Amino acid sequence: MELNIWRFASPQVIYPIAGRMVPVFMALAALFTLAGLYIAFFVAPTDFQQGESYRIIFIHVPAAWMSMLIYLVMAFWCAVGMIMNTRLSFMMALALAPTGAFMTFIALWTGALWGKPTWGTWWVWDARLTSELILLFLYVGFMSLHAAIDDVRRADRAAGLLALVGVVNVPIIYFSVQWWNTLHQGASVSLTRAPSMASTMLAGMLVMTIAAWMYGIAMSLMRLRTIVLEREADSDWVQELFASPACGAKA
Repeated sequence: MELNIWRFASPQVIYPIAGRMVPVFMALAALFTLAGLYIAFFVAPTDFQQGESYRIIFIHVPAAWMSMLIYLVMAFWCAVGMIMNTRLSFMMALALAPTGAFMTFIALWTGALWGKPTWGTWWVWDARLTSELILLFLYVGFMSLHAAIDDVRRADRAAGLLALVGVVNVPIIYFSVQWWNTLHQGASVSLTRAPSMASTMLAGMLVMTIAAWMYGIAMSLMRLRTIVLEREADSDWVQELFASPACGAKA
């Protein structure tokens, strides 16, 4: 039997699938978070230079990684929506934006908490910090622009164009410590060389990164279901969903 993957582009098909996936990813997020925090605070050793304050990286680094990744995924869905004119693609992008903004805020906030004991200041107009702040503005701008336009189709395309233009900021964030002489330290984890940290530190950071992934997926799918219901409110299947308690419970 041939699998028709295009059927998954239908909001009606995705809505119940997302509903079944949300609790799974939420449970995984909780488990990985507990495991990651245990490694971070009870297993990982004290850093010989920064002392205990370095432990903020177990939240800061995964949040910073996710802030960039979610933006790229959001822009990808915007591109798919603009090229293939699929409604669900724009819904996916809109569902991702708040979580991406949240991760960016966490990265900036924890970075300030880390910067005070490390650099002696809460904030500097460093290349990486400034470009990460611009990323937060891009997320907020994407959501604000979409909300400011009444016509959904026009809002999708206008916000999608902004998201695509903003992609140029992501490599600037990632490579800023290599391109400019910045105060921010270089990457401790790289694909081209061995990590410059203890294995337990690396393990804790990777576990917390997986937890952030699981959380991001769960929240985005939960938000996607809400967006689908809002946009498809006049469709027959949504009317039947709300009219039948049994159908609503099944979904």
